[in-house]
Amino acid sequence: MPDFRRLLPVIGTAQRGHTGRSAMTCQYRCGNACDHPVPNGSDNEYLGDIISTGLTRRGLVRAGALGALVVGAAGTGLAGAVSPAFAGPEAEPEVPDADMAAAPAAASGALTFKPIPPNQLDALVVPNGYDSAVVIRWGDAVVPGAPAFGVHKQTWQAQLKQFGYNNDYLTVLPLDRRGDRALLVVNHEYTNEELMFPGFTSHDALTVDQVKIAMAAHGLSVVEIERVGRTGEWRPVNEGGRRYNRRITALETKFIMDGPAAGSPLLQTKADPSGTTVIGTLNNCAGGTTPWGTVLSGEENFNQYFVGGDQAPEAIKPGLARYGIDTTKRYPSGSRKWERADTRFDLAANPNEAHRFGWVVEIDPYTPGSTPRKHTALGRFKHEGATIAVAKDDRAVAYMGDDERFDYLYKFVSDKRMDRGRSEQARRHNMTLLESGTLYVAKFEYTSASEIDGSGKLPSDGAFNGRGSWIPLVRGNRSLVPGMSVEEVLVFTRLAADKMGATKMDRPEDVEVNPKTGKVYAALTNNTQRGTAGKAAADEANPRNANKHGHIVEITEAGGDNGAESFSWDLLLVCGDPKDPNTYFAGYDKSKVSPISCPDNVTFDGAGNLWISTDGNQLGSNDGLFAVPLAGPERGHVKQFLTVPYGAETCGPFITGDGRSVFVNVQHPGEVDGARVENPASTWPDGDFAKPAVVVSWRLDGRPVGS
Repeated sequence: MPDFRRLLPVIGTAQRGHTGRSAMTCQYRCGNACDHPVPNGSDNEYLGDIISTGLTRRGLVRAGALGALVVGAAGTGLAGAVSPAFAGPEAEPEVPDADMAAAPAAASGALTFKPIPPNQLDALVVPNGYDSAVVIRWGDAVVPGAPAFGVHKQTWQAQLKQFGYNNDYLTVLPLDRRGDRALLVVNHEYTNEELMFPGFTSHDALTVDQVKIAMAAHGLSVVEIERVGRTGEWRPVNEGGRRYNRRITALETKFIMDGPAAGSPLLQTKADPSGTTVIGTLNNCAGGTTPWGTVLSGEENFNQYFVGGDQAPEAIKPGLARYGIDTTKRYPSGSRKWERADTRFDLAANPNEAHRFGWVVEIDPYTPGSTPRKHTALGRFKHEGATIAVAKDDRAVAYMGDDERFDYLYKFVSDKRMDRGRSEQARRHNMTLLESGTLYVAKFEYTSASEIDGSGKLPSDGAFNGRGSWIPLVRGNRSLVPGMSVEEVLVFTRLAADKMGATKMDRPEDVEVNPKTGKVYAALTNNTQRGTAGKAAADEANPRNANKHGHIVEITEAGGDNGAESFSWDLLLVCGDPKDPNTYFAGYDKSKVSPISCPDNVTFDGAGNLWISTDGNQLGSNDGLFAVPLAGPERGHVKQFLTVPYGAETCGPFITGDGRSVFVNVQHPGEVDGARVENPASTWPDGDFAKPAVVVSWRLDGRPVGS
């Protein structure tokens, strides 16, 4: 096998404009966004009022202290954080018990594991004292009756019943009070046809059936799992116990649109003149778990699935272009050619179809036959995900990031209040909360604006910090954006936020709320175009030009109320090599922290520590999972918990309510230029060719992970 490690741009030489990623990653992840103009061409750079301030059982490695690597046995792994999950009743529930939230595991907050060293191994690496195992991989059976997977025997009919490709967000929902049975819900963001189909030469050469296999491999999977003995390991239940198992796909699943824009002429098509019914969901990235036991999923880089933008009506071309859809040519760079299997992906014939993607999707895993919904009230953009908090007056609050260079942070606050009762009626009520409310976009103000020079140097007051406000765009059925109707604001939310002067951020990805403090943490992954010619320069909330390592912002809502319209903020981390003087780890001694680059998804353990997964590490190592305390003398002490195999991205993560299991998604292992099924850059997890998979990790002594 060739030494792909020398070819992997994340480790070797960066390609021009691609932030060091492989061309394969750039094509499939975001449709070669770096090769196109930045969609946000608005002139709303906010200067701010200056605030006066005083591997199955192989392919796993356990590691001790930084330096020595020890090859060990693997088990299935699970990584994550304490979401607003809840415990279901002892019997299999028709609906969950909304007030049975899993209490955070008691822990001191100190991170006791020895951090693992950065590495380039084609293995999952965890600390000494931990084990790990694959829970489920691409092609494994989900729906009863699914055929055994064979890479040379793939069909779209089979893929509709099998675990999909490139798993990103995951959550775990309880099925019993003992914590021994649960539902694993997983997003499938995109497909790598080179790594799926033997003999691949080009997308033009794919058969229509192969295109439909890729469509069926998108979407979500719901899988019933069970604990292995009294350990932290989990596995799928046998076929006879898969009552809840389900595949949701881009190929054939029906979605209902709700909220103020549902039925709008902007959402109407020949196939759906009502503008309320959509087939499929696309490029599902991160998500969220609601207190009422449903799962939210964000549709992100949907633009790359459409062709024919050059023939779309002139009136909608500015809106299409703002979302990264090429309106100058029929077949943009990176086109997936899905229009060969379904003409709705050709905007020349169906110009409004693109408007029907880019939403937050809600599914009910406890009701397998339920119809998922797309919530127009939460706005349309490249949603990384949506995370729910509850305001002091019991309104639901959704935090969202728009994952594009120079795009924005958003918040939605429901009109109606959550019913905390345990009845089916209460749950039905709560499932309407995201249908109407106020949609906001964030505007940041700074304390040390004059000191920001783009290097990442810390201001003289010792912190990157300031205040901010949430600018309302829509309240209920009323637009607050001059010159735009409520339907236009919700379908073209980016254009509305441009007009209202929102703060341009460095790729806002996952946004999560600490269940112990209510503080909000947003991962800003990177933005190498910050400060380049014609682009917004560094500001205190995005303090580095050519920002290739990213940072994390910590937001404290006014009065500790997630429903507030103002906030204060500071930067928790300015990521990169700790030896670089222009990195920042909340003031902690940088000689003791792990290097971290490109934060993506975040979550929390029972002690309130932040866990961070990375995507696109620019420091010469595989991506991984990190943990950092947020309070006390250890605040800012970043420690690396695991690394994923070669060419992979770390996604998820999720930590169970008892703290004994941490789930992560290993997405696109072996995603390296030149790799193919016959010539893989990774053979994880089974030793033949690369397969995306869900992994669970646990402590061998049975105690909570991390602490």
